[in-house]
Amino acid sequence: MRNSTLQKYLSWIGAPAVIVLLCLIWEVSVRVMEVSTLILPPPSMIGNRLIELVQESDTWNHTMTTVTEVVIGFTLAVLLGVFFGVLLGKIVWLELTLRPVFVLLYIIPNIAFVPLFVIWFGFGMGSKIVIATVLAFFPIMLNVLLGVKSVDPGHRDVMSSLNATKAQRFSNLEVRSVMPYLLAGMETGVVLAVIGAIVGEYLGGNEGLGYLIVRTLNQMDAPGLFAVIVILSVVGLIFYGMVFLLKRFLIPWHESVYASRGVSV
Repeated sequence: MRNSTLQKYLSWIGAPAVIVLLCLIWEVSVRVMEVSTLILPPPSMIGNRLIELVQESDTWNHTMTTVTEVVIGFTLAVLLGVFFGVLLGKIVWLELTLRPVFVLLYIIPNIAFVPLFVIWFGFGMGSKIVIATVLAFFPIMLNVLLGVKSVDPGHRDVMSSLNATKAQRFSNLEVRSVMPYLLAGMETGVVLAVIGAIVGEYLGGNEGLGYLIVRTLNQMDAPGLFAVIVILSVVGLIFYGMVFLLKRFLIPWHESVYASRGVSV
């Protein structure tokens, strides 16, 4: 019991303590070695610049643009990933036909398609949503496909022997079996959706946090560049945390949730 409580508090205290320690080492090292602020500004300077950016309405507008792109792109990726994952998992010949195509597209560096998406869908929000959707789609679809095919045949037989209806088999067996795989794909997918939106803004955009990174870089504003990266990290962490909380809410019985709580089963 005591060990379990220690693990719980360690997860909340350990990471912030490590970050604070690294920042202290960073601060001291930069000042002692007199590193140019154009190359590596100290955390204190980055913090001051971060406060300035947070107080500017323009920063919030760029942040909301990125958040909107990620939310729409990730939502589309989940819907499409579940649809194609279930479809391919249920229809064998369709899986044999389309899975190699999806795998081929997945292993190709998706960033290579970014310039094409910008050309096809323009420099506005549409191209960034498409990029976020494409990057997040594949891990979600492949995980759902694996989940559908991993439903235990023995459990199906038990449900049939109990004269369970199709609706009961779907809700009590298939959904319960697929949900951990779906949420695992969503954890990866939401990170890739953020990356996709930022890369799209970075390479071809005039708004969003990716564009803000380019702007601070062109201005040789190294503290501002690091500050924008901090904002981006917080946004990504919030998205990941929301999926993680959804996982704890939907599958509290799963082993991965027990492990994250420091509970042994």
